[in-house]
Amino acid sequence: MTESAVCPACIGLPEGPLEKAAANGSSQVILSLPGIHCVACINGVERTLRAMQGVASARVNLSMKRVTVGVNSPITPEQLIDTLELAGFEARLLDTSLLGTEADRYGQGLMTRIAVSGFAMMNVMLLSVAIWSGAVGATQHLFHLVSASIALPALVYGAQPFFANAWRALSVRKLNMDVPISLAVLLAASMSLYETFFGGQHAYFDAALSLTFFLLIGRYLDYRSRKAATSAAAQLSALEVPRVMRLRDGVREMVDFDGLAIGDLIQVLPGGRIPVDGMIIEGNSQIDRSLLTGESRHLAASAGTAVTAGEINLSGPLTIKATTVGADTTLRKMVTMVDEAEAIRNRYTAIADRAAAVYAPAVHLLALAAFLGWLIYSGDMRLSLNIAVAVLIITCPCALGLAVPAVVTTAAGRLFRSGLLVKDGTALERLAEIDTVVFDKTGTLTRPAAAGDMLSDEAQSIALALTRNATHPISQAIAASLNGAAPAELTDQQEHPGKGLSADFKGQEVRLGSGAWLGAGRGTYLQIGADRPQKISLRSELREGAVELVHAWQNAGLQVHLASGDDADETALVAERLGIADWQAETQPADKIAYVEVLAAAGGHVLMVGDGLNDTGALAAAFASVSPATAADASRAASDIVLLNDSLLPLIDLPLIARAAKARIVENFGISTVYNMVAVPIALAGYATPLIAAIAMSTSSITVLLNALRLRGRV
Repeated sequence: MTESAVCPACIGLPEGPLEKAAANGSSQVILSLPGIHCVACINGVERTLRAMQGVASARVNLSMKRVTVGVNSPITPEQLIDTLELAGFEARLLDTSLLGTEADRYGQGLMTRIAVSGFAMMNVMLLSVAIWSGAVGATQHLFHLVSASIALPALVYGAQPFFANAWRALSVRKLNMDVPISLAVLLAASMSLYETFFGGQHAYFDAALSLTFFLLIGRYLDYRSRKAATSAAAQLSALEVPRVMRLRDGVREMVDFDGLAIGDLIQVLPGGRIPVDGMIIEGNSQIDRSLLTGESRHLAASAGTAVTAGEINLSGPLTIKATTVGADTTLRKMVTMVDEAEAIRNRYTAIADRAAAVYAPAVHLLALAAFLGWLIYSGDMRLSLNIAVAVLIITCPCALGLAVPAVVTTAAGRLFRSGLLVKDGTALERLAEIDTVVFDKTGTLTRPAAAGDMLSDEAQSIALALTRNATHPISQAIAASLNGAAPAELTDQQEHPGKGLSADFKGQEVRLGSGAWLGAGRGTYLQIGADRPQKISLRSELREGAVELVHAWQNAGLQVHLASGDDADETALVAERLGIADWQAETQPADKIAYVEVLAAAGGHVLMVGDGLNDTGALAAAFASVSPATAADASRAASDIVLLNDSLLPLIDLPLIARAAKARIVENFGISTVYNMVAVPIALAGYATPLIAAIAMSTSSITVLLNALRLRGRV
């Protein structure tokens, strides 16, 4: 037990008002600060940077864990990082290209194309009404010319995403859904232009624009459903410390991580992440290894203790001798495992992609057959080509393109309102097939809690005063258990790295910390003066909704398993309280991946639910995955679904909604199939006028959207 904070600002930097910067600087540098979490961190970072010559301003955004630095002289980002790291703050240069700006521009581009094609479609439709109503001769010719002047620029701009994807597929001699779409748009525009200049009766400008408009809507919905997905391996790699403080001949120097060698001495300040696997040779501290191993208890570390890359030094400064560096560290091996696991899951083929593999060549063959059949029958090249174009237009996959995105977007909206964020476009399809669930324990089903209310009233007041401002998880748990007490008035509060907290209370010393420090055995104790230390019981508390969730999923036919990094006694206790018969304790990251793979090899579709870095590989390897919003960044990145609420209750309906969503997707493909069964014979018979083609496409697309909206109600 220690009271220490997970950042140096909380234990070393004085607090006080910040001076206002005179200017914002001539240029800006944005740095990532992954370790900050409190007001003292903000003050410390800003004060450290503003003390540098040439820095005009420094503004920390705590929620985004970033600092924007305004500079007036040629200060390099590396100098800023070195200064912050020497002050004890982990800092990284932020790649602004990874902040989603490119993705946002793509989404905005799709929205603009939807607006342009929709506006053009409505105007051409208005002109077409006059033609369908009987306009002939010069009037018809004029309206066709005006339609062409509106439609052609709109098609060139609006259909660019389909043209680009079709070209990429054809360049490698493959077909995708965008090939028949692009062919239909190009042939419809070309034939319409030909008919316009040679006095034809029909033009397909309105049909080509309708096709582009509805398919762009589907493309945008699909983009929105996929936007949140991020590589978990990239998130794990970001945990590596890029710059390390090395000790050589008694001199401290900042060096690149890649420049380290086995045997180097490395200093890690409180709040810092350990960069290598190694052995502590000097210092005493507490090590938080929960993100890597899932262990809920912190490790008391001193000379001779082995540490691994990715763990966090909580309290005292440590000097570590590197035994493993570079690609051989534990963290790098985890990155490799996650990469491999993600590659396996990414082989899943979505329903739409499977349909496209059959649909695209079938449409081309059908259009070719229509052209050849009518050419043999009539000998009229112009008529045969018009009918072939009509077949391409009327069979083009508007409804097919909307079938999945419309359902996924509707279901994702419903889940979001209940506190679940869908991050992957195929997540609901995969979740509908799960039959097995593997839960992590610590942080997922349980959280640390303390029985501080068993102390006397005076002891409760003292314990609350000692722990209420501490950031250590156990200190926070003790403070939470004493919420109804009034804090005592303490003076001279101090932190003792690796030991605990102390203060003066009415002229006598009070201490709260590890039993070893207080001479009372294992556990966490409070001692008032010379009195006998009082033990504070620590336990794992089930998260709200854990019991209801496990029972509901078991009743739904899912096999529930528990895999934890904690010891067997603690894991068995939680498993018994939840009614889980299949459990495994003391699991390392590789063990959890193997556990998931064994269940999958037995034919199971496994859903992994976890929150720690030690769960990341298993989350990526599972058929589908869920993590809470409080999980490590890499775990959230590896997950398909993020639970935004503290309660687990919103997860109960997740499999039901996923199954309903997949049913709606299948129904939408059925609607598209029925539409083609009716429309294709009309097109092959030569009766598919532009009016019929436009109405048929619009009707099928609207029907698919309305069917998807059924997910907003009961499932």
